[in-house]
Order: sequence, then structure tokens, then C-alpha cells
Amino acid sequence: MKDRPAAYSEAMAKQKKTWSDLTVDQKRAIYVGGAAEAVLTIAALRDLAKRPSVLVRGPKAAWVLAFFVQPFGPLTYFRFGRR
Repeated sequence: MKDRPAAYSEAMAKQKKTWSDLTVDQKRAIYVGGAAEAVLTIAALRDLAKRPSVLVRGPKAAWVLAFFVQPFGPLTYFRFGRR
């Protein structure tokens, strides 16, 4: 980052926060969001495992890989992946 002035680097360093810098409400929001993503992914995996292949648009293995793209993979599966 030689092209950027030193003031830019200092400003970026000031914006970065560590876990201990977050408020209780911010930490709670992160926990709730993570739990929601986990539940959504588990529900999608369970549905995919129980659903016959003919009722799934595309290969099941591709949907499993898509579930790693949080939270869009499971949401896309529920919207477009099921017949």
C-alpha cells in the first residue's frame, strides 16, 4: 500500500475493532445471526437429504457446496432448489 498516504492507513487502523471493543448488543447480534445461519443450514441439509433427487433442481452435491455460501446458499435452495 505504498500508493496510499499514511493518514489513510491510520484511519483504517482506527476503524478496525476487536471482539472486546464490541458492545454487548453487537456481540448478541453476532451470536443470534450465527445461530440463525446454523439453523437455516441444518434445515436445508436435512431437507436435501430427505428429498428425492427428482424433486431437487440440480445435483444434490452442488447444493451441499452452495450451503457454504452463507446465508445465500440455504436461502437460494429453499427458493429455487426444490420442485
